[in-house]
Formats: sequence, C-alpha cells, structure tokens
Amino acid sequence: MAIYCMSDIHGDYERYKRMLSEIDLMDSDLLFIIGDVVDRGTGSMEILKDMMMRANVIPMIGNHEYMALNCLEFLTKEITEESIKEMDPGLVEGILQWQAVGGQATMDSFRALSREDKEDILEYLSEFTLVEEVEAGGKSFVLAHSGLLNFDENRDLGSYEPYEVLFERPDYGRRYFKDKYIVSGHVPTRNIEENPAPDRIYICSGNIDIDCGCGYGGTLGAIRLDDLREYYV
Repeated sequence: MAIYCMSDIHGDYERYKRMLSEIDLMDSDLLFIIGDVVDRGTGSMEILKDMMMRANVIPMIGNHEYMALNCLEFLTKEITEESIKEMDPGLVEGILQWQAVGGQATMDSFRALSREDKEDILEYLSEFTLVEEVEAGGKSFVLAHSGLLNFDENRDLGSYEPYEVLFERPDYGRRYFKDKYIVSGHVPTRNIEENPAPDRIYICSGNIDIDCGCGYGGTLGAIRLDDLREYYV
C-alpha cells in the first residue's frame, strides 16, 4: 500500500485523470486530496463524482470548497421573490466573493446537475475533513490545506477551526513539528520567493507545499509520502 497526496486541482478533470494514471493508483493505496478540487476549471463536478466512487480517496476541504458549500446549498432551493427577500446579505457577499475567485464555473456545472446529483454532491462536500495525520515510510505527516494558524506543537489537531487551516499562508522557513512534516497546498509554489523551482513541489524545514499552480496554468503535482517521490502532469 502506498499513500499519495494531491491538491489544488481547480476543476481540471483531464489532468486529474492523467495524474491517477501517472501514479498508477491501486485499490490498496490511499490518496488524500488536500482541498481546492473546485473552481476556475470547468470539470469540478466530474472530479467530485469520480472521487465519490473511490473508497480509497480521502477528500479534505480547501478554502474554495468552504466558500462553495453554502452558495451551492442556496442554489438547490427554489428561487422565488420571497426567498430573495429572505436572503442573508452575508450570503450575497459570499457568492460575489466566490465568483471573484473562480466560482462561476463550479456554479454553472452544478446548476446543470439533476436534483439527486446536486444532493449527492452537497452531502459529499459536507463530509470533507479538515486535518489528517498519517504515517508512511517511517515518517509522520500532518495534512491541512494551508498549514496551521495559531500553531502549538502540543495542541490537539482536532481543535483547529476552518479559518486556521484554510486561508493563511504558512511560514515555510519555520519548523513547526520536531518530528513531523506538514503537507499543504493553497499557495502556488511559484509564489514562494525562495523557491528555486516554480511549479514544482517545495520542501523546506519540514513543510511540503504541493500546489504547483494547476489553477493558474502551471502543473498538477502529487507526492508519494512513503518515499517523497514527486509526480507531475
């Protein structure tokens, strides 16, 4: 059994499928997808449907799923004059913010689904986990979309709130755990100033950033935790 991580696919269904072939994912393997499956690209629903069918794919929430969830729930309701009057102003602002960061493509593909498929997608998104801890190749890994805000090495990983692990840029030069790696996405590696290899996985001081800029014309990256082998599409 091997353990893989992938993140920040951003609706690129073709590259997602090619990566599954590239890593040759077996039923006995585990694949953690560390957030931002949706938005920007047009294939978000296709990726989610594929993930749902794979018992060995562990979905984790990113800031884009977090923003999408409430907005998509609203889209399942019948739009009437009364429902519009009852709309929370915060929801309107949230929809506009989500659209501004690539949510329109996800909204359009969600609207095209049947009611049953919409309900299945929403239920699946609500089950995405926030933080995971795994062992592989004799090493320990903490998985979180954007790292750990308000970090304390003795803090229970289950106590982190969404805002602490979904939106903040990690300090890649800081060694958070003495004996664990943190695997995250969220920040495209091309935006890490000290990174000598843009659009490639960045490893520094126990931090592993696997967002290789797929949503921005870069590459889709994945890593096998057992031996830290890197894969690219």
